[in-house]
Order: sequence, then C-alpha cells, then structure tokens
Amino acid sequence: MPERKNTFSSRRRRIVQRAVHSGWSWVQRTGSVTADRPGRFRFGAMGTGTRLAFPLGTVFGEPWIHLGAHCIIGEQVTLTAGLMPDLDLGPEPILRIGDGVVLGRGSHVIADTTVTIGDDCYFGPYVYITSTNHSYDDPHQPIGKQWPRMEPVSIGPGCWIGTGAVILPGARIGRNVVVAAGAVVRGAVPDHSVVAGAPARVVRSWDPVAGWQPPLRTPAPVPIPDGVTPEQLLALADLDEDEESTSGFAERAAGGEA
Repeated sequence: MPERKNTFSSRRRRIVQRAVHSGWSWVQRTGSVTADRPGRFRFGAMGTGTRLAFPLGTVFGEPWIHLGAHCIIGEQVTLTAGLMPDLDLGPEPILRIGDGVVLGRGSHVIADTTVTIGDDCYFGPYVYITSTNHSYDDPHQPIGKQWPRMEPVSIGPGCWIGTGAVILPGARIGRNVVVAAGAVVRGAVPDHSVVAGAPARVVRSWDPVAGWQPPLRTPAPVPIPDGVTPEQLLALADLDEDEESTSGFAERAAGGEA
C-alpha cells in the first residue's frame, strides 16, 4: 500500500520554505554595504552604486581601502589593508579598486602593501590576490614565523581574471589581459594578452597588424547595432521564446505527441 501523503505537513513545509527564503533575501538586502549604508565600515572612499554583498568576508583596514563607483563585490569576499587590523598605515591608500570592478564570490584581495586594480576589471569566483608572500630564508625557523616579503601588485583596466586564479606579489598585469582559470601570475604581463598555467605564460597576444596570434578559433560575437534600445532587446528575447515554444509544439505534433 502506498503511503498516504500528509497534505497539511507538505503545505506547512512550503510555507516555511518561502518564509525562510524571503527572510534570507531581506537579510541579504539589509546586510549589504553601500556608500549610503556603510554600517560599521569606514572606507577611505566608496563610489556611487558600489555594493558589498552579504554575507561579507573578512574586511579590515578599510580607511586605507578606496572603492570606485558601480563596483559589485560578491559574497564572502575578503578585502584587507595591512598585516592586521588597527594598524596606522599612513596617509596614502593601500588598496585601490577602480570604477565598474566586479569581484566574484569568495575572492580575496590581501593588500599588505599597495594593490591597484584598474577600471572595468572582472574577476571570477575564488580569485586570490596578494602583495605578500611567506619567506623561508632560515631553514631552522617555521616559515610562518619568518618576516614575509612584500611587493606591490597592479592590474590594468579592462582585465578578465578567471576562476581560481592566483595573483602573486610583484605582478604587473597590463590592460585588457585575460588570465585563465587557475593560472598563477607573477611578474609583468603585457597589454592585450592571454596568460595561462602555473606559472602563467603568454599563450595568445594581440598584434596591431596580424590580430590575435595564434588566431582565435571562434568567430567574433556580432555586436548589437547602434540605436537598439533595451526595450527592443527584451521584446526580441520574448519573440525567441515564443518561436521556441511554437517550434517545440510543431515537433511534438509531427511526432504524434500533440
């Protein structure tokens, strides 16, 4: 005999589930940090439209952190300036993030010395950027107890940093660079290049005459024509959905399923 379904229990579970989801959405909205609602944080600068999603990662040294406008800082992103909280780091900012930067969920930006991120950079989730590395000069001392080495890090505007990439101290990444997922970057990376591997190496670069070398294997995306409005794009998306539904119905009808 099949078990009888407890309709009341199922309905109550759905109600509780909706309440939990609604409550969590409220917590996320309320807990997010913006220039208008900074909470306990006092960043050195925070531009219009920038938001740190809740729940936040570790954040300290915020007087020495400057955030540009219209940035999206994902959940559980760590932003730190200095080796530890409550240090006086001087008059200049330590961590500078430009306008329109997107930092993916779970990323870390550890700025014990200067870290600069240019405008319109996009970072996948779980990217790790640090200006500090452990030293192991003394073979008789635990590595964690030896004084670390620090070198500034700079990332030029317009870059795309893939999921799980690691940017090490001293990295100087140029403009419009693609860093492949999982790459480990140190040293200089030229403008308009693609790097991959650990340690990262240039695997593709842009030549003003020959274009991308080696050539791209996929055709370039077709740009949106000038003058097309967002409303027209939404209407086009709805039209595509209607056509897919009609096509699916026709295929089922042809197969005798209608």
